[in-house]
Amino acid sequence: MAAMSLSTPAPTDSATPIPVTVAMGDGIGPEIMTQTLRILAAAGVPLAPEFIEVGERQYHAGHTSGIAPEAWDSLQRTGVLLKAPITTPLGGGYKSLNVTLRKTLGLYANVRPNRSLFPAVATRFPDLDVVIIRENEEDLYAGIEHQQTPDVVQCLKLVSRTGCEKIVRYAFEYARQHGRRKVTCMTKDNIMKLTDGLFHRVFMEIGEQYPDIEQDHQIIDIGAARLADTPERYDVVVTLNLYGDIISDIVAQVAGSVGLAGSANIGAGGALFEAIHGSAPDIAGQDMANPSGLLQAALLMLRHVGQHQHALRIENAWLRTLEDGLHTADIYREGTSRERVGTTAFADAVIERLGQEPGQLGSRRARQADPAVTARPSQALVPRPSAQQDLVGCDLFLCAEGAQPTELGEQLEALAGPELRLKIITNRGVKVYPQGHAETFCTDHWRCRFVARTATAGANPTYPTVAYPEVLALLSRVNEAGLMVVKTENLYLFDGQRGFSLGQGE
Repeated sequence: MAAMSLSTPAPTDSATPIPVTVAMGDGIGPEIMTQTLRILAAAGVPLAPEFIEVGERQYHAGHTSGIAPEAWDSLQRTGVLLKAPITTPLGGGYKSLNVTLRKTLGLYANVRPNRSLFPAVATRFPDLDVVIIRENEEDLYAGIEHQQTPDVVQCLKLVSRTGCEKIVRYAFEYARQHGRRKVTCMTKDNIMKLTDGLFHRVFMEIGEQYPDIEQDHQIIDIGAARLADTPERYDVVVTLNLYGDIISDIVAQVAGSVGLAGSANIGAGGALFEAIHGSAPDIAGQDMANPSGLLQAALLMLRHVGQHQHALRIENAWLRTLEDGLHTADIYREGTSRERVGTTAFADAVIERLGQEPGQLGSRRARQADPAVTARPSQALVPRPSAQQDLVGCDLFLCAEGAQPTELGEQLEALAGPELRLKIITNRGVKVYPQGHAETFCTDHWRCRFVARTATAGANPTYPTVAYPEVLALLSRVNEAGLMVVKTENLYLFDGQRGFSLGQGE
């Protein structure tokens, strides 16, 4: 598909109808979208919706990404999509519609604000007010997977410096423009030193340009635990795609319910707004679903298109409804709630309270001058000079069921040739040759690392360059010996720095 040039929404409050694309979704999607649009209409929001169909029916119609080609025309015209949850059919061959939309439209920033609504909504964290900003295009969500042997599958984790720079700068700009005091970066770079390590390094580099904002880094596992236990210690969290998906649901749930949270997916020229929860087909059609998550997404959309006054008026009515104890089943609690209501009745209650303001939860009048969720980076990406890239070896991944490490190693040493030598064999990342341990469990998937014969070992090894024809000749010899190569990875130095991780025990 050719690159799309998306429209830019109107910047200020206006009575001129604003075109937005609307997808009704699957499961509870049509119910909560209908009620959300009712609330927006009752508030007098000047929208001109264009409806498209995405999701389950499009999957079954043969569109493996859940969207028909003609739907892109509307997205290109409006540049704004309000989408209800969709259902991805079970089974292989179906790609995530959300990932397709985010990556195709360049929506690199996922923004999920979460705040406590205590005492209106039960929570153990009355001071919670955390924004999760998640990289939205890369990481494991590239969805590049392969089965390499009968026993082993892989998923590629792709992280680019450009992607890291965009999302990290976005997080700092968001914090600055919204008066936030602190940005916390979460990675797992103690294990994934190249991919997560790059994200952490970029965070530190860009952080130097924001001395007015407190900043720190945490390993994602302890960070997630602390978000679930003491979320009030956090303000803005920026992280990679998968981690952000997980911790944003954790924070939304401990704040009260994932049913209360909306999200924005922001790019340079377009945006997608949605609830963070799924399509919940088990309760579809029962008038039980909470429309709040999608309504919150719609409020983020209104701020994005410059309709701040309408967003404030609807938000205050929504807060007053929650404060009055009119709660759907997911947040209903004895002693906190006054009445259990359905989807339609909840929307009716919000509409009835338009023009009213909450008491304990506080009016959002003070936020009238707040910037939109689209915090535009103040600086363009800095072009970087090309690095010197030198080939110094290769990893051959073999499928060899029932192989013994010592026998395999000796066979490969004989096949290495005059210029290369076998340095190490790992199985699932752990060294098994030379000097492996009999206790190490081995699958049928073997990584065999070859480097120049003159390469040195030790704490600071040297890696002489290797000519690519030598790698091709090695592959040919290994193939002729009857061994099955399922993947190769070339090993490079970049400006003299190792661009590959060491094996455990190497």
